[in-house]
Amino acid sequence: MKVQQLKDFLNAKAAYYNHPDFIANDPICIPHRFSQLQDIEIAGLFAAILAWGNRTSIINKCTELLNYMDNAPYDYIRHHQPRERIKLMSFAHRTFNGLDLLYFVEFLQHYYTNVTSLEFAFSAHLVPEDENIEKALTGFRKVFFALEHPDRTTKHVSTPAKNSACKRLNMYLRWMVRKDDCGVDFGVWEHISPAQLICPVDVHVARVAARLGLIQEAKADWRTALELTAQLRQLDPEDPAKYDFALFGLGVIEKYV
Repeated sequence: MKVQQLKDFLNAKAAYYNHPDFIANDPICIPHRFSQLQDIEIAGLFAAILAWGNRTSIINKCTELLNYMDNAPYDYIRHHQPRERIKLMSFAHRTFNGLDLLYFVEFLQHYYTNVTSLEFAFSAHLVPEDENIEKALTGFRKVFFALEHPDRTTKHVSTPAKNSACKRLNMYLRWMVRKDDCGVDFGVWEHISPAQLICPVDVHVARVAARLGLIQEAKADWRTALELTAQLRQLDPEDPAKYDFALFGLGVIEKYV
């Protein structure tokens, strides 16, 4: 497929899936239940971190978690007492368990006591001249685990330093940063540019990207995420992550492999 044909094809697929109809069956429906910035940030973070496996199961588990928080995540994070966390110990989704959740809640309470938006845990590590968000991801992980924490919980916050594709965090940043009028992504963060975003890569996206000739090997790692995003920037240098809609839709929904 020639470059212009590929661009037209992916633009059409991105436009098709970047639509409010996409929301209902995707984990992004979880933060869409809220309108306050901090509620969106917290619900979005959990929805992204728990985004493993079947999307229906992910949504159900996120709903269960929000019920623990009385469907007011920011109010819960800010004002709950440590003794109230005991009920969280029964939560589990795949390898994410109650112990992990306790630390996430502890960190978020500590963080929001001092800072108004979770954006700054990422953007503080970037300058406008940075080509991409690699420093934001590595910096966020350091901030996140600055408190005493269980060793097991570190596996739930990935980092480029270990060649992880950081799929879930890249997806979360796409939600928070991308700005358009389509009603799916929120675009509520101002200090990270959409041009700096890295396309989220999982096995489905990698397979589609390899078939389309965008990457050499269908690997879901950081080097592949950089390779893919570099190719997508040639199609749209200001908004390469919009093609996540196209690649995900082709791989997961259309089974284009």
